[in-house]
Amino acid sequence: MRAIVTGQIGMDKKEYLRGVVDFAGKQGEAVALYNIGDIMYAEAPDVRPGRILDLPWSRLHSLRRAAFKDVITQSKGQPNVIVNTHATFRWRHGLFAAFDFDQIRECNPDLFICLVDNIEVVHHRLHRDFEIDATLKDCMVWREEEILATELMAQAMGKPFYILSRGRHEATTRTAFRLVCRPDMRRVYPSFPMSHVVDMPDVLTEIDHFRAELARHFVTFDPGDVDEKLLLERGLLAARDGKEFLEVAPHSFGGSRAEGAKPIKVSVREILDIAGDVDGQIYMRDFKLIDQSDMIVSLVPELPGGVPGLSSGVERELQHAFEHTKEVYIVWKPKKNPSPFITETASKVFKSVPEALEHFEKSGMFAATNLFGQ
Repeated sequence: MRAIVTGQIGMDKKEYLRGVVDFAGKQGEAVALYNIGDIMYAEAPDVRPGRILDLPWSRLHSLRRAAFKDVITQSKGQPNVIVNTHATFRWRHGLFAAFDFDQIRECNPDLFICLVDNIEVVHHRLHRDFEIDATLKDCMVWREEEILATELMAQAMGKPFYILSRGRHEATTRTAFRLVCRPDMRRVYPSFPMSHVVDMPDVLTEIDHFRAELARHFVTFDPGDVDEKLLLERGLLAARDGKEFLEVAPHSFGGSRAEGAKPIKVSVREILDIAGDVDGQIYMRDFKLIDQSDMIVSLVPELPGGVPGLSSGVERELQHAFEHTKEVYIVWKPKKNPSPFITETASKVFKSVPEALEHFEKSGMFAATNLFGQ
């Protein structure tokens, strides 16, 4: 399979995609990675690192075409190919495209992937690696533009398009590998309560187990891999306390803080400026993740007092999946029976995660290779 992978500047896609290639190698699969930016710099040795976007647009365009021409030639005959590029640039030149349709067509991609990440982390990397002044709002807008432009590329080529959160590095590199090298695996959207269970460690442990089990057997597009709602809530609390900045612990791929990494300092005012964007993009992104999946599997845990952990977000996700003719499966843990609004829209309701997995296996939903973890 041949994949074109995009994502805004600040994603550190090259490092992430090297991880995908390394993971593929451990599974006995060869994946050729072509980084358009590196090839452009090789074509222009006079350009200082990090300054290529400051070139006149005409030269930048020529360098990009030369880089794509090399990739088209060198990638012929390769069984699995990833082309690391961008769909758009928002720089001192303003907003402009980072591709030409004729060369995209010559690359002959089988799928398009747009990588996304927590916006405060993207903002931090952007200012760490480049001489630029961009706000969190700028980064949010750029992300929407990158997603839209990549989706339009995919539609024009008649190929599948996926949004993929790089979030938890080891889990999502496996997802990227499967999209490229295991295209027949089923794609699943794991649905579960998030914001209102953050102070319930036992419930969070149950949810994490549920997410991990699905990720073992399917391609999963996990909404928890980008969690900017938590950033917004912390920003609102900081504003009430009169703080100007908020320190956010940078996460090292797995959700835990990177060893030795310094906290990221984020402007509270900039966080408040993106409040509407955070909610709007979560709404848009999660529905797109459902749309690009074959089925949704929702965990409804039992909360203290026997209350079903059924958030408004989970209910809306289930309804969206049903209305878009996706298979809808629910793991219902509470002793209280689910309402008809749950049972009448579900393909099947299970009492436990093992029961659901057993059904999926007997129904032939697991990959034929049965490569758990691969």
